[in-house]
Amino acid sequence: MKYGFIERQRSVWPVRSMCRLLKVSHGGFYTWAGRAASHRALANERLLGLIRQSFAQSDRTYGSPRVWRDLLAWGEAVGENRVARLMHRAQLQARPKRRRLPCDHGMRWAHCIATNVLARQFAAPAANRTWAADFTICGPPKAGCMWLW
Repeated sequence: MKYGFIERQRSVWPVRSMCRLLKVSHGGFYTWAGRAASHRALANERLLGLIRQSFAQSDRTYGSPRVWRDLLAWGEAVGENRVARLMHRAQLQARPKRRRLPCDHGMRWAHCIATNVLARQFAAPAANRTWAADFTICGPPKAGCMWLW
């Protein structure tokens, strides 16, 4: 933990001064800095690539349980908590499920509504001369939606 802090602040402060203040040896820091990544860290990087692949294939909708099931289906031996931890560290968060249908909250202005040129005269003088449409709303309005009648 202390060595990680020293590594991040290395460009700002001298290493020996930070080691003296944090009461760690500077030789220990340089040994830690030169050490190769552990097997666990390498395995986590490989798993994170698979997690990102599953997450992208789901269109960013899968959380850790579904990603974990994908990894099991792909033959990986991994725990669900490890997948959740790696997703959290990589800031992979599923989009929340839409809880209701989207509603139209737009205002209807008088100039947006077409004028009534038929004036209820539905007899057309020739074919393909008069067109009509019906935009009625079926059913009662949903909670939280503003319907303009």
